[in-house]
Parts: sequence; C-alpha cells; structure tokens
Amino acid sequence: MTAAATLRNPIGAHVPVAGRGLAGTGLAYAEQVGAEAVQVFVANPRGWATPAGNPAQDEAFREACAQRGIPAYVHAPYLINFGSGSAVTRDRSAESLRHSLLRAHAIGALGVVVHTGSALCDGGRTGALAQVGADVLPLLAELDELGPTAPWLLLEPTAGQGSSLCARMADLAAYGEALEHHPKVGVCLDTCHAFAAGHDLAEPGGVAAMLDELVAAVGPGRLRLIHANDSKDVAGARKDRHENIGAGHIGSGPFGELLAHPATAGVPLIIETPDGRHDPARVEGARHAADIARLKGLRAPAADLRAGARPAAG
Repeated sequence: MTAAATLRNPIGAHVPVAGRGLAGTGLAYAEQVGAEAVQVFVANPRGWATPAGNPAQDEAFREACAQRGIPAYVHAPYLINFGSGSAVTRDRSAESLRHSLLRAHAIGALGVVVHTGSALCDGGRTGALAQVGADVLPLLAELDELGPTAPWLLLEPTAGQGSSLCARMADLAAYGEALEHHPKVGVCLDTCHAFAAGHDLAEPGGVAAMLDELVAAVGPGRLRLIHANDSKDVAGARKDRHENIGAGHIGSGPFGELLAHPATAGVPLIIETPDGRHDPARVEGARHAADIARLKGLRAPAADLRAGARPAAG
C-alpha cells in the first residue's frame, strides 16, 4: 500500500475486523482491496455493548497503521441519539460514544464518526440541540484530557429521514453551536447522505455548492473525513441506500470534482459501498477493490494538483 501521508486524499474502506481482529483481519482486507485508509467498528454497530479491547491487538494495529502511513477511523454505533426523548437512550448514547472515543484513542485512530441523530424529544429541534450540548460537552471535556493525540469527534449528517437534526450542510451550524465550536469537533461528509438530503451532486456545480455550504456552516478545516458512496436513489429521495462508485445516480464525475476541491485537501475518503456478498459469483473484496481503484483514477497526481488541474470526470 502507498504511504497515505504522501497523498492529498488517501482512499480506503470500512474494513471487517471479526476473526483475527483489527490488524489480522482489518489490515489484511485493506491490503487486499488496496485501501490507503481504514474505518472500523469497535463495538456492535447495532447494539449498546461496550467491549474491552485487546491491548496486544490494539498495539499491533496502531503500529502497523503507523508503519504503512494508514490513517484509521472509528465509526460509533448507529443507535446513538442525543435528541431522544428517552433518558435511558441518552445515557446509553453517552456511554457508547465515550467507549468509541476511548477505544479510538487506544488504537491510534484520528477520529470517531457519529450520526447526528434525530429530534424525538419534547421541544423539537431546539430541545434536541439543547440535549446534544448537555450530553456531549462533558464527553468533549474528557476528550481534552487525552491530550493532543485525542481523536476528533466527526459529525455525520444523515439522509434527511424523519426528524433528522442534520441533513443539509447548513444544519451543521446550529449543531456546532450547541457544541460550542469545540476545536476537536469536525465533520464526516457522506456523499450518498448529502445527495439523498437534496444536494444534487450530479448537476453542474453541485459538488462545489455543497462544499461551500458545509464550510460556511462550520468553518474551514473541520471537514476531516469523507464517506464516498454513490446512491441507488435520486437526489432528494431521503433514502440512505449506498451504491458502488459510478453505478448510481451520482455517477463518477462528481467524485473527481470532490477530490479536486480546495475544501477536501488532505481529507481521506472511505467507501461504504456494497461488497457483493450476495452475488452468486462473489469474489471477496472485488467490488471494494474496484471502487477504490476507480476513485484513485479520479485523483489528480500531486504535481497536477499543485498546478491547479482538475482530475478527469471518468
């Protein structure tokens, strides 16, 4: 694998870790598909369990990522919602996110991705954002205690289903304000989510308009990770259904524009696309390898980027 530190945009994948663990399974899969960056779960993504890590595996993963120049990220469980009307859910959300942050620090991950949740409490959006501040600010204070190597908390807007707190990029402004613009709060942009929420990335200028709106909402330097996913559905459908790169309604071209935009400089891309596990003739990792290769093909060489060139639409 190429040392990601030398790349403007390392391109990688969410990798499995079951079986031989973070390094044995996760990095082996990354090698197989050509990933230059990785994202992992450190707990059941659809549960509340907070399993302890294996110190030996943590060290092996951390050292291997450092040696290969691979940036790593953790995705927090999907159940987390600080806008819930249930005190139990809020307490469990805090415990779950704390666990992800601490495990991320232990394995040397640069950030923890968390979905921004929905307003399901009394008081609607205003009440939900007040709860976000009350519940997450103490976790950010704990993050400060970890020092300069603490992971970022990366807010991921959703596809706009139901009472989503963040779907359009402009929604991030109020969320960031609720977290007092903490210096370790950033954004994970999911292209499928943004498209589903109504940012038409496939139309001329759509990518630039979306990124401009993101930067206007949170300020420069806070976009820290991109989930690069095509969409099975049309723009504005509010459906979170990922498709392989170039096979959906976004198409390949907008990803080239994304890779060349000033706001994405230095930001890794992680694919969360279908891996074809239900295909009769499935080859393990083949779809992911193809998606990563396709994105690498849209990534302009470093010299071209310095000269201001844009990658081919492909």
